[in-house]
Amino acid sequence: DLREWRELQARWNQFGCFIPLYRAHGQWPLREVWNIAPEEHPAYKTIVWYDKLRYRLMPYLYSMAGWVHLNDYTMMRGLVMDFNGDRNVMNIKDQWMFGPSLMACPVGEYKARTRSVYFPSQTGWYDFYTGEFVEGGQRIIVDAPYERIPVFVPEGAIIPFGPAMQWSDEKPAELINLYVYAGRDGEFQLYEDEGTNYNYEKGLFATIQISYDDAAKTVTFGARQGKFPGMLQKRRFNVVLVTKDSQLPLDLENPAGKLVEYSGKPVKIAL
Repeated sequence: DLREWRELQARWNQFGCFIPLYRAHGQWPLREVWNIAPEEHPAYKTIVWYDKLRYRLMPYLYSMAGWVHLNDYTMMRGLVMDFNGDRNVMNIKDQWMFGPSLMACPVGEYKARTRSVYFPSQTGWYDFYTGEFVEGGQRIIVDAPYERIPVFVPEGAIIPFGPAMQWSDEKPAELINLYVYAGRDGEFQLYEDEGTNYNYEKGLFATIQISYDDAAKTVTFGARQGKFPGMLQKRRFNVVLVTKDSQLPLDLENPAGKLVEYSGKPVKIAL
């Protein structure tokens, strides 16, 4: 059934955006998006949307890869790894944390347009797309339209988004849109290196520690640690604060935030 196959491809690509290795190549049937559906078809549109999102997430993804190398981190995490104080997460097999800030809830049933999601009790949650807030400690039925799978962000999360790209090192992330989700203190270590070789094994990489103080509503950028050839000496962060009151939707084209000029020295801003 062509309709079912196209929907399956759309759901697989939505799933693939939130796992460590996202590749859509293969032999027969051909996997290129233009071989799956025409441009006006929802399968085509959703595959392209998540492909673009994956590249936008490159600062987040590459930082996690750095943590794996430096700290034995795990990118794709069963909920029990981060929320072991909540016994209800023990046997959940169809939700996971993709890094510290994204809870992915894929859809694997043909024609399903909703699904049940459990929200771990140790934090509140924001809808990744709409910014709508959901209290933790409950299981609810959420929308899962053809074009989207449910994804949620915990309080205190910090997510860096880079520029629109078509390959991973097309351009430097001179401007990073930094989404911060209120409700708890949070931190994120931005990791960077040349991205095209193994010089990081020789210590050629840099990190920036980013911290959010929820009570004070401030974000602190620590001093840059380390260096590598071709490193940006200056960059901008556009900091967007999402709160229970604002419930700002995700906007990667023209996000309204507070612009920060960063040159490697500590910077603290109030939001």
